[in-house]
Amino acid sequence: MKFYEMTAAQRLAQLVEEGAMTAETAAIFAGSGALSADVAASLSENQLGQFSLPLGVARQVPVAGRVVNVPMVTEEPSVVAAASNGARLLRAGAGVQITLPPHTVRAEIVFDGLPDLPAAQALVAAHEALFKQVADDAHPSAVQRGGGLKAQTVAVIADRFLKIGLIIAPGQAMGANLANTIAEAVGQAAGKLLNSRPLTAILTNRDEAIGRATVAVPLGALATGTRTGAEVATGIAALSALAEVDEDRAVTHNKGILNGIEAAVLATGNDTRAVAAAIYAHAGATGRMSPLATWRQTATELVGSIALPLPVGILGGAIRSLPVAQASLALGGFTTVADLQGALLALGLAQNLAALRAQVGPGLQAGHMKLQARNLAISIGATGKEIGQLAAALSSGVMSEAAAQTLLDQMRKEQHS
Repeated sequence: MKFYEMTAAQRLAQLVEEGAMTAETAAIFAGSGALSADVAASLSENQLGQFSLPLGVARQVPVAGRVVNVPMVTEEPSVVAAASNGARLLRAGAGVQITLPPHTVRAEIVFDGLPDLPAAQALVAAHEALFKQVADDAHPSAVQRGGGLKAQTVAVIADRFLKIGLIIAPGQAMGANLANTIAEAVGQAAGKLLNSRPLTAILTNRDEAIGRATVAVPLGALATGTRTGAEVATGIAALSALAEVDEDRAVTHNKGILNGIEAAVLATGNDTRAVAAAIYAHAGATGRMSPLATWRQTATELVGSIALPLPVGILGGAIRSLPVAQASLALGGFTTVADLQGALLALGLAQNLAALRAQVGPGLQAGHMKLQARNLAISIGATGKEIGQLAAALSSGVMSEAAAQTLLDQMRKEQHS
């Protein structure tokens, strides 16, 4: 039986048997679905209830010499199916190579209305040691773990603003709270020095720590039922080239990559908004939207590369308060931020490759709608075994609410006749 054909209980049992998770982690997934009332109330303001989404898994994603299972939270089944299919294609070659910079986060302290900007800039530059000490004192535990403030800059912007930039090492956390704490402390110290109140002292979600991944897929692995691997690779390379010169295509190209990345970011309890903001700032850094991943065809392979910032963590934030997020990190074997970032980069390549291959091969819509048939069945009131039976009937016929309702009524009539 294929993994996607199993029940949830059977899938969990197989993952335990494979050693991908412990029985305790499987129990968390099996019993997931609701936070305690106290936890839910503490994690949101004006909390009314809880919103549930299914958690799936992209199987056997190759990452830097190992293969991992990547948890994904999404309402769209084709996203998880495409990720697993793309991972299969990535495994056909030598695997995905990952390059990651040191994990850092940035903050900015900005002053407005200073009477002498050059003098203020020089004064701030002369007190770098003071600001380093202030930052260390603001969060000594970060320094003890080897983190904290690592670099400072000062610049005049638009002949109006004075900006102090901070680069901070947050350890295994995403680092937003640490950055804000240090920025506010340094902002107060700089304000006393300049005799002025900072306009702002806060994290910036622009992230210049760019992770990179590359993969080479043998052409033969890309073949479909109607096209050779070389033909498919030619089409994928052409779509990639189009995304480099056409912003309409680039936006959709990148959205497909984020389908997988955001689902995994959400599953691990990280901040999807921060990740999306950083990635799209990077994609538009040249003044126009550029593709996050590119593909080039050689005589024997399709070579893909992806580059993007990934401001995530495995500690801090809401992660410790969300048992399923902790279980998701355990499922992926993500014990460091680098582990998670590498998996996200590989997942982005897998998601992109699967989408492009579908476009130049059988097309996206047929497979997408087949997987959406279950959603349609549920939306018109099918329950239990009716969902699968109705989805199967819809997949081979007209996919519409009216057709689904007619089929469901007919099924129920036959059942009670």
